[in-house]
Amino acid sequence: MTPERYQRLLHVLNKRQNNIAVVLENVFDPHNISAVMRSCDAVGIQDIYVLNSKIPRHKKWGAKSSSSASKWLTVHQFTDVATCFGELRKRYDKILTTHLSSDAVDIYDIDFTQSLALVFGNEHEGVSEEIRTLADGNFIIPQVGIIKSLNISVACAVTIYEAFRQKDRAGHYSRKTLPELRYNTLLNEWGMMQGKDQ
Repeated sequence: MTPERYQRLLHVLNKRQNNIAVVLENVFDPHNISAVMRSCDAVGIQDIYVLNSKIPRHKKWGAKSSSSASKWLTVHQFTDVATCFGELRKRYDKILTTHLSSDAVDIYDIDFTQSLALVFGNEHEGVSEEIRTLADGNFIIPQVGIIKSLNISVACAVTIYEAFRQKDRAGHYSRKTLPELRYNTLLNEWGMMQGKDQ
């Protein structure tokens, strides 16, 4: 590994966030998932949870895929809701779903500096009722148009960039947040992928 590449990997890892994750529930289109992954990588979100409890497990991305951001992220795949949420509860203080409801909180009123897992539903039905009952609350993206919904990848990008804004202002990107063991493991894994990020 060249010194320049090593420094680049360190720069990225130093800004990876350990207390925020994106959860995708039964998202059909792998292109939407790939778009979400690119946005997560851009704002330093390392962990994505892909829950396929009603559709087949995705095989679109993987370690050998040179065109996907997935190789730079930690993708947790689940087919069981309870198992997925059990893991989320171990790592994050709150789980919030994107859902238009009377009790939904505007994304600009959420404190994204806390430990959060953000759940986005599929293209047709959004977040399921089952998942909403397991979560700690709902959030919405304010809109003034006729159509009261956004493409899932767009909704995710808008949301996590608000998280980025808040976390950056709070200094979260000016210090390492990944545990040392995980930091070093990712550094070693990324170092072995030299030349595959173009």
